[in-house]
Amino acid sequence: MRFWAHHGCLEHERKEGNLFMVDFRGELDLRTVASSDSLEDTVNYGEIYAAVKAEMEIPSDLLEHVAGRIVGIIAGKFPQFRSFSVRVSKRRPPVGGAVQWSRVTLYHNA
Repeated sequence: MRFWAHHGCLEHERKEGNLFMVDFRGELDLRTVASSDSLEDTVNYGEIYAAVKAEMEIPSDLLEHVAGRIVGIIAGKFPQFRSFSVRVSKRRPPVGGAVQWSRVTLYHNA
């Protein structure tokens, strides 16, 4: 998922914004939906996107905080996941050198 958001510790990061990527990987029992072909038997990925988008619109200083909020909202709204991970990546973070991405990954196990 790709978002233009305003996360960062520096004032210009909050003002100008930056490109962020959020990767979600979840594990759940798919046996029922594999045979039913019914959305009611699985997770609606559009709802996951909407939840992540809402969290990305709230500025945070740290990627860890953003990822933690996303983990919390997904764990609460989608208890059918056995486990999942959320990776938040920030393009060209201001670290004083040439860096393409800064990334943090958090894991949740039910």
